[in-house]
Amino acid sequence: MTAPRTMFAKVWQEHVVTSLSDDVDLVYIDRHFTHDLSGPFSMKTLEDRDLACRRPDLTFALPDHGVSTAPGRTDASADASAQLMPLFRTSTSSLGITLFDLDDDRQGIVHVVGPELGLSLPGTSIVCGDSHTCTQGGVGALAWGIGNTEVTQVLATQTLTVQRPATMEVRIDGDLGPHVSAKDIILHLIATHGADGGSGHAIEFAGSTVERLSVEARLTLCNLTVEFGARMGFVAPDDVTFAYLAGRPHAPSGEDWDRAVAHWRALRTDPGAAFDRRLEIDASTVGPQVSWGTSPAHSIGVDGSVPDPADAPDPATAKAWTDAQSYMDLRPGQALTGLPVQHVFIGSCTNSRIEDLEAAAAVVGDGRVAPGVRAWVVPGSQAVKREAERRGLDEVFTRAGFAWRESGCSMCMSMNGEDVPPGERCLSTSNRNFVGRQGPGARTHLASPATAAATALAGRITDAREVG
Repeated sequence: MTAPRTMFAKVWQEHVVTSLSDDVDLVYIDRHFTHDLSGPFSMKTLEDRDLACRRPDLTFALPDHGVSTAPGRTDASADASAQLMPLFRTSTSSLGITLFDLDDDRQGIVHVVGPELGLSLPGTSIVCGDSHTCTQGGVGALAWGIGNTEVTQVLATQTLTVQRPATMEVRIDGDLGPHVSAKDIILHLIATHGADGGSGHAIEFAGSTVERLSVEARLTLCNLTVEFGARMGFVAPDDVTFAYLAGRPHAPSGEDWDRAVAHWRALRTDPGAAFDRRLEIDASTVGPQVSWGTSPAHSIGVDGSVPDPADAPDPATAKAWTDAQSYMDLRPGQALTGLPVQHVFIGSCTNSRIEDLEAAAAVVGDGRVAPGVRAWVVPGSQAVKREAERRGLDEVFTRAGFAWRESGCSMCMSMNGEDVPPGERCLSTSNRNFVGRQGPGARTHLASPATAAATALAGRITDAREVG
C-alpha cells in the first residue's frame, strides 16, 4: 500500500530528472517566464557563451518592470525601458523566445499574464527571475523565483538544480467579514508568524476559506508567500480552478483537457499525508489590514495602533520596530486610521486583476478622490484593462479623479520613473514596503484594494467598512 503523499511530493516527484544528493534535485521546468529586468542580461550571457535556448517554445518574455504605464508610452517614456528594451527585443528574437511586447495585447505583468493566458497550469513547475513567481501557485503550480545565474541555467537546459523545500500546510477556515480579502489574510499570517515564518518551506494553503476563494484571490494569497519567507505557496486545483482555466488560450482543449483535469484532480494531498509543519488561521477573526512599518510583517488591523517597541518580544525586534517607526515618521500608540496620505496606488502583481479593480470601484462609487491626493489605477495586463473598460470600471475611476494607466509594475518599485517623492506617504496594494521601495524616502502602507479606494476618497487611511 502506497503511503499518503502531499500534493507537493506528487508534483515534485513528477519533475525530478535525477537526485543529486539527499536534499538536492535536478528538476524539469515546464514554463520559464522572463521579464525586462532579469531577462536581458541572462540572455546576453547565454549568447556570449554561444549557447542556444533549450526550449524557446516553453519560454515567454514580458516587459513589465521598467516600462512606463503612461498613456501613449514608448520605450523612451522611462529611462529603464530606453536602456533595456532594445537588448530585450534583440535577445528574444535571436533565441526564438516569444515576446509580448508593449504593442501586444497580451502584454502585462508576468505574474498576471501567465495565469490569464493559461500558460500557468496545475501541477506544472514554473520559474522566473522574480521573487513573486510564487503567485502562480494560485492555479496549483509549483512556482518560485530564481536568480540570474539560474535563469541562464534554465535557458540553456530547461532544468534547474534545487534544494528540496520542507512542507507546510496553512489551513484557513471561517467566514470572511465585510471588505476582508485574501490580501488581508496573508498580511495577517505574516504579521502573526513573522517575515521568516515560512522560511525554507513549500506552503500548501487549504481549508474551507481557501476553497471558497476565487482563483484571482488565491493568486493574491500565494503572491505574498515569499514575504513569509517561503520558497513557494500553492492551492490544490479544484473545480474553481478548472472553471477559471477552461478556454484560456494556452490551456489544453478537447480530449487533452479531459485528460489534464483527470490528472489535476489526482494531485490533491492524500488524507493522512504528513507535513513538516502546520499552521491554522480563523479567518472570521481577521479584519482589514494595513502595514505601519517597513516589512509586510509590520501589519495590523486598520483600526489598530502602532506597537510600542517596549512591548517587542526581543531586543532585535524592538530595534527593528524603532527603526521602522523612525523611517515612517510614526510614534508608538498612534492610530493608523486618519493618517494623511499623498498617494494611492492600486496595481502590482498582488492586486491588479479584474476582481481587485471591481472591489476598489465598488467602494469608490460616486465618490471623489480627496484634494491633494495622487491616485493611480494600473491594470495588471492589457487584458485586464480591456475587461475593466468593457465593464465601465475605468469611468468610475476617472470620474472620481483616479489616473487610468497602461499595464505594468509601475509604483510597486522605484525603477521606471513612477515613484513616491521623499517623505511622502502612499497607501499601496503592492507587496513590499521596504525602505526606499517606492522611491528614496518614500513611506509605503500596504493594504487591500478596498482599503486603498476608501483611503483615496478620504485622503487619510480609512476603514472601507465605514464607507459601506
